[in-house]
Amino acid sequence: MVRLHVKRGDESQFLLEAACDARLAELAPLVARIYNGRLKVQRLCAEMQELAEHGAYLPLNMQGLTDEQIEELKLKDEWAEKCVPSGGSVFKKDEIGRRNGHGKYAPNEKMQQVIRKTIEEAKALISRKQVQANVCVNLEMVKDALDQLRGAVMIVYPMGLPPHDPVRMELEDKEDLAGTHAGLEVIEESEVQLWWAGKELKETKLLSDYVGRNEKTTIIVKIQKKGQGAPGREPLISHEEQKQMMLYYYKKQEELKKLEEDDDDSFLNAEWADSHALKRQFHGVKDIKWGPR
Repeated sequence: MVRLHVKRGDESQFLLEAACDARLAELAPLVARIYNGRLKVQRLCAEMQELAEHGAYLPLNMQGLTDEQIEELKLKDEWAEKCVPSGGSVFKKDEIGRRNGHGKYAPNEKMQQVIRKTIEEAKALISRKQVQANVCVNLEMVKDALDQLRGAVMIVYPMGLPPHDPVRMELEDKEDLAGTHAGLEVIEESEVQLWWAGKELKETKLLSDYVGRNEKTTIIVKIQKKGQGAPGREPLISHEEQKQMMLYYYKKQEELKKLEEDDDDSFLNAEWADSHALKRQFHGVKDIKWGPR
């Protein structure tokens, strides 16, 4: 199997194994599905952290309002009573005013731990650290991470979340990312383009047309949207290597500077530096001191 080290820009994303005879028309969409799936897991983890802290999402017409304003406008969260978490709850105000923790309840400590532990496990499955560990990520691992997050939500909120809650929308694939930074990161399967060694991997060809028949090859593949042109080449040395080199040369420069400043020649008056000491010793004139009578 050929190992693909998938990157977006200069940042590593994940490792993926593919057969030499894999069709790029099928491989490119697969890479996009895994890439987008990892983004979904990351978005879910971020929202579920807020869910654990402050409870379910408020309706849009109530977000950012104080309790007094909500009461004055006679607004009501119809889903609030349905979304009380299992196992009891605790009051935790949402300072941003997006979730009903400012007026209702968030999960208790035990239920919060269920969500937090699941978040850590899901993140570990799709983490970029898997590249350093030489672990390949596949679509099943992404689905497992999503299933774990879905299961945690069902445990903590057995009655379900309101339809406008971002966590529920992500789990039901109804998220609206239009106009958001997260939306810019997503690459649709129909728009995905793979590049290797400055070449676009054409969808009409096989992977072996570019890398040959060696099944033990590892290549760095860059993913981006069609129409963006060839991705920039990576620097010859990494940012960390550059920092180490600069630190080394800085230390050398400081050492040379100290040597230049150290021009003390007082050692010339030391006994061991006297070239005539042996001659005076034989003549018996050693340790003669001169001074006024």
